[in-house]
Amino acid sequence: MSDGTQQPIEAPRSDPAVLALLRERFPEAVLATHAYRGDATAEVAPASLLEVCTFLRDDPALAFDFLVDVTAVDYIGSVPRFEVVYHLYSLPRNHRVRLKARVPEESPRIASVTSIWRGANWLERETFDMYGIHFEGHPDLRRIYLYEEFQGHPLRKDYPKEKRQPLVTARDVAAPQAARSEARDRERYGRWQ
Repeated sequence: MSDGTQQPIEAPRSDPAVLALLRERFPEAVLATHAYRGDATAEVAPASLLEVCTFLRDDPALAFDFLVDVTAVDYIGSVPRFEVVYHLYSLPRNHRVRLKARVPEESPRIASVTSIWRGANWLERETFDMYGIHFEGHPDLRRIYLYEEFQGHPLRKDYPKEKRQPLVTARDVAAPQAARSEARDRERYGRWQ
């Protein structure tokens, strides 16, 4: 105001209910929380990820029935180096939460959430392809964008931008790829004609 009186500063809003519930239910697994600019975020221990995600999906007050995205962040030079990020949304409750779990550079592994949200299948494959993070228990963990002979993971910060990849011809790829597809279909659908 121009009359010289100072407006009282609004008190910061408290954390969303989902963060309070997570801290209460998983005091050892939830390492940190914040709601910066209204985005509810919880950092969880990787070993507890499946338990936390199952709770978020199954609790009627939360009902996080939609996995929006799975991605990663490369904090090169930090320990642990990678952070796997999950964006969840509840269609019936119209609220969202972000989960983060850190994994080390030496063994970038975390449990797959495909048993909780089937849509995680391709999202985890993308993260594996781009960052090299292995999702244990994933039903079909293989590259989704790049060909199998591609060397490295292009979204890692230490990936050389000028790197030349091995060239493969359609003839080199067609036969092995057809054999892999047939074997995968046999496994999935049983009888093969």
